[in-house]
Amino acid sequence: MRIDDEAVLWSAGETDRAGRPLLLLLHGYNSHEGDLFGLAPYLPLQPVIASLRAPIDAGYGFAWFPLFDEGADAAAETADASVTAIVDWLDRVAPDATGIGLLGFSQGGAMALELLRRDADRFAFAAALAGFALPGEREGDARLATEHPPVFWGRGTADEVIPAELVRHTQRWLPQHADLDARIYEGLAHSVDERELGDLVAWLRARYA
Repeated sequence: MRIDDEAVLWSAGETDRAGRPLLLLLHGYNSHEGDLFGLAPYLPLQPVIASLRAPIDAGYGFAWFPLFDEGADAAAETADASVTAIVDWLDRVAPDATGIGLLGFSQGGAMALELLRRDADRFAFAAALAGFALPGEREGDARLATEHPPVFWGRGTADEVIPAELVRHTQRWLPQHADLDARIYEGLAHSVDERELGDLVAWLRARYA
């Protein structure tokens, strides 16, 4: 499994990336790298933004792991392989980058948390929009439970896409493993609206202050 270097969307050219923090955008299931990149004009200017394409062809778009109705074990195993693919991509493209930020939507939000669980030194924070924490233990979970890195978790009351059991698991898991800023938006479905975007941007600005 490999991240397609040619599919990555960057907010700055190679010569303008040196010395700046890096913010990775991770799209949702059956989507593409251009989806979250549409948020780039609203996000803080300090980081260089890189929007990645997930490595699995899902039909109309791409995915980081299969849906849970295909089996929780398969989802977890494939998510782990996708995490490795992202880490390998970073080793190729930005080997010296530290304090990397993570912003994901839905399945991409789950991937942001998985990356934080894999390497708390490399990744400074994670923002999961309509995302969730994957069940199961990870080697890095004990460290997160001690260090509590910053995590933003936003979700809507009308989101019928993420299974309720995953939401409940995330509600239990995140406060134990993160310095959590959790926001719930009345009437919001499986999407991002102006309220959430405003809260996210303020939270990101605090990370870069």
